[in-house]
Amino acid sequence: MQIILKTDIAGLGFKNDTVDVKPGYGRNYLIPQGFAVMATESNKKVVAENIRQAAHKAEKLKNDALALAEALGQLALTVPAKAGESGKIFGRVTNTQVADALKEKGYDIDRKKITIDEAKVLGSYNAVINLHKDVKQTVKFEVVAE
Repeated sequence: MQIILKTDIAGLGFKNDTVDVKPGYGRNYLIPQGFAVMATESNKKVVAENIRQAAHKAEKLKNDALALAEALGQLALTVPAKAGESGKIFGRVTNTQVADALKEKGYDIDRKKITIDEAKVLGSYNAVINLHKDVKQTVKFEVVAE
């Protein structure tokens, strides 16, 4: 029995894939739960159109991410932190502080998309921002004493 998956299912396939399953598994579990639909000609046409439209939207999102990455590459950030006389920071610099510094520059980026190295002393560091599954940008930031 051929079905079209509506969601990703581990061990079976990804969304919009056409897969062969046993009839009982398809009729008694996947279709009633809303995980799949029968692979009729009309459903195949609908899925093909959805994939085509999603590809166009995904291309636009990727182009927007590339433009944002180019703008972020030119950026120089400073992150203030409390530090002792030796230059050691009390605590550490977090991705939230980098996100706040980006927000001050006019870029609203979710903190969960930012990965930073261990910043425990004053100095220069790099933060990697995951803008898209194919687009990552490294941003340099300077940790300065408050």
